[in-house]
Amino acid sequence: MTKLRPWGVLALLATLAGCPDDEPAEPAWAVVASGLDEAVLSIAGTAADDVWAVGADQGAGPLVVHYDGVAWTRMATGHTGNLWWAHAFAPDDVFFGGASGAILRWDGTTFTRMDTPGLGRQTVFGLWGASPDSVYAVGGFAGRAGFIWRWDGTAWRVLEVPRDIPLSANGDWPGFFKVWGDATGRVWVVGGRGLVLRADDGETFEVVESGVETSLFTVTGDDERVVIVGGSANCTLLEADGDGALVDRTPPLTPLIQGVDLAGDEGWASGQGGVLLHREDGEWAEVDHELDFRIQSLHAVWIDPDGGVWTGGGNVLETSLDGGGILHRGPAVPAYVPTPDPEMPDMGVPPVECPEVDPAGPDASIARRWNEVLLDAIRRDIPRPGVHARNLYHLSAAMWDAWAAYDAVADGVFVGERLTATDVDADRATAISHAAYRVLVHRYDDSRAALPGAAVSEACFRGFMEELGLDPDDASTEGTSPVALGNRIGAAVIAMNADDGANESGNYADTTGWDAMNPPLVVDQSTVELPFPSYWQQINIAEAETQNGLIVPSGIQGYIGAQWGEVRPFALEDRGPDGLYFDPGTPPTFDDPAMDEWVVSMVRHEAELAVDPAVTVDISPGGVGNNSLGTNDGSGHPVNPVTGEAYAPNVVPLGDFGRVLAEFWADGPRSETPPGHWNTLANYVADHPEHRRCLFGDAACLAGGTPELDPLEWDLKTYLALNGAVHDAAIVAWGTKRTFSGARPISLVRFMAQEGTLPLVPGLIERVTEESSAPGERHAHLAPFVGQIVVLGWPGEPGDRADDTTRIQWIRGVDWVPYQRRNFVTPAFPGYVSGHSTFSRAAAEVLAALDGDPFFPGGLGSFTAPAREYLIFEDGPSVEVRLEWGTYFDAADQAGQSRLWGGIHIPPDDLDGRRLGHEVGLLAVERARAHFDGSAVP
Repeated sequence: MTKLRPWGVLALLATLAGCPDDEPAEPAWAVVASGLDEAVLSIAGTAADDVWAVGADQGAGPLVVHYDGVAWTRMATGHTGNLWWAHAFAPDDVFFGGASGAILRWDGTTFTRMDTPGLGRQTVFGLWGASPDSVYAVGGFAGRAGFIWRWDGTAWRVLEVPRDIPLSANGDWPGFFKVWGDATGRVWVVGGRGLVLRADDGETFEVVESGVETSLFTVTGDDERVVIVGGSANCTLLEADGDGALVDRTPPLTPLIQGVDLAGDEGWASGQGGVLLHREDGEWAEVDHELDFRIQSLHAVWIDPDGGVWTGGGNVLETSLDGGGILHRGPAVPAYVPTPDPEMPDMGVPPVECPEVDPAGPDASIARRWNEVLLDAIRRDIPRPGVHARNLYHLSAAMWDAWAAYDAVADGVFVGERLTATDVDADRATAISHAAYRVLVHRYDDSRAALPGAAVSEACFRGFMEELGLDPDDASTEGTSPVALGNRIGAAVIAMNADDGANESGNYADTTGWDAMNPPLVVDQSTVELPFPSYWQQINIAEAETQNGLIVPSGIQGYIGAQWGEVRPFALEDRGPDGLYFDPGTPPTFDDPAMDEWVVSMVRHEAELAVDPAVTVDISPGGVGNNSLGTNDGSGHPVNPVTGEAYAPNVVPLGDFGRVLAEFWADGPRSETPPGHWNTLANYVADHPEHRRCLFGDAACLAGGTPELDPLEWDLKTYLALNGAVHDAAIVAWGTKRTFSGARPISLVRFMAQEGTLPLVPGLIERVTEESSAPGERHAHLAPFVGQIVVLGWPGEPGDRADDTTRIQWIRGVDWVPYQRRNFVTPAFPGYVSGHSTFSRAAAEVLAALDGDPFFPGGLGSFTAPAREYLIFEDGPSVEVRLEWGTYFDAADQAGQSRLWGGIHIPPDDLDGRRLGHEVGLLAVERARAHFDGSAVP
């Protein structure tokens, strides 16, 4: 905490020295803070020496500063996200509301996040309470879907909005911005589009006619009157005496007003451009603070019990939420000027450090160690599956070529040199490392393109070389040393693929001139404009948190990999006239007779994410899997062929299974994406104690007549075949995506719900009626939406991802979202075909061929998701979930199925992707075999 001592002593002494016979001087305004990094969004307190100013979070936690009558102290809350409002009951009892549905409570020592009904997309904009055991919170998201919560001293609960709340042309009610109540128990709420609500009993809200259409930002009052302020280009100021109707008391030529407070007959309001209004003798008039103080808007004002006036704001009319400032009228107070903590001197930009230089450890082969280093780099990058598959393939080929240079038979992929060495093992390891290093530092060179995590990854590549005792700066290429060989191979891989169609030099931007057929879908809005519903629609995932729900253009997803069908492959040959290597069959279109069934299946999958201990499924290899290619017709394997016994049942809640499945195979933030995921599975297989390194299931090797491959040779051959396959799978899948541009479920579900064409299924997809929305009925919380289609769905990630789980509930169909992170939602490329399915089947074909057996070692592969620890954007699963697979194909099918649970793909995307992956995998195996046996190069 940083203490700032009073700087106003001289001003205070001057005040005290005034002549006793003088008229009391009018209190002056003074600047307490200006130019803050964070906008000030609320000022509250209990006394002139107990003042809180709170606001935006610009990366160091939300602005929370406290004045104790002597000094300002910045407080660390342990919370992230903007704080929009504060309400103080006592110095040791203060409530704060803000982003991600958060309400914090200060007890004089600690900030505690309260358990609220909030979702990650919701913001608490206002708080008020008659007592610490009766507190109201209001808010919304993206300027709509206002909510009211009430704290009764034990729990927060949702209060219903009036059935007749006005809806926009889009069918939404506005966001709610502030709440206030009087001594009689009457509670007022104000919000967008001139909305005013009142609950005379504190529970049952009714619409109050305001006579205006502008946003109303703040409400306050006393026992005699209520004052409401807001506006758009100009001010709106409404007053009501007692139970009387609201009357427009707006002063002429006044800009937008955002903050207001009353104290007896006196009142103050603040707003755009730093304007201040003073209420005196029943009239509001603008007051000049006579200060050199510039600010976009003063967002909040508070009058302390001694009559001092505090107001704060900043750039609050836009998404930046910076440029904060505070003014004060009254006795002099010290300025708040943030300064670095003297215990934490500014040391400049800290050096980049690698969190883990050698994730595989020294006992692994050198190929495995470099593979794991790249997998970590992928996790630090954005999810670009094609880019990552290409890097995995080129790393694998570079390492293979370095190994093959010392082998009399094997053919290299890009370089065919032959060398001899006294210590082949040592020279191979050195050559492999230099080749790998050259490729990776080139691909993650952030001087060419700003790649996420590039600096850390470069530090890891360099650190690993140094860990190996090698000089990363030795770039020599002349001669027969292993260093020169490795550097030559790295340079060759880079040069020979510089123009392979990926547009590496252009940071992989589209080179095909793709144009969107549909306008973007704004995820936080409930309308869908989809003129061509068969085709993919980009989404805007900007996390709008301003009160007016501003959506920033930078939130629109780009098309990742539009040109990827043109990239040079590993084993693919003979493209057809349409530019595709394989015919995927008939793509799904909106007018397909099966489309209704496919879309309903998406809603059903999400509804089945409800975690109910009574609704279970056996997910053992004996209960699921064993499908024919491109189908879900299997019912499990009768026995484990290794043990000869039936698989033990593995019964878990269906909802937990679906949530874990969607997370395990995800390709969102911090994922190694499907190409990398199959590398982790290949490494898992290689580490299995029952695994035999008998290439292609060689019978003599399995019988013990010939030796197994050494770990390095096995790893290199696995990586070449596997990553050649996933590289080609990316080319095939993304070429198909570019050709057919299939729609994603979020567009289809929302559009059909909006148009009223989503098939009704009792208990799953219904239309709101007067009866179904009556108090106590299943759609009661959706009463304003009579006639609209609603679905059982997941409304979004919880506000407190570490400790909460969002339940499945009835939501509007136009608000349906996939079971994904709020900052991801759905991949940034078309749906048909599924990359997951194509990657996974291709990889499974490779692993099955290399082992000569489709079954995992021991007949069982598995992954355990621990209870309450595994899910990233929720608390879960509720119990331990152990994913199990009998064969590599079972795992591949499950990867494709996971995209249905995650709301990412409709069924044909998955099934056709599996068929394409099958073809890709077989070709990759044969191409790799030719490099192994020396028949690849004539």
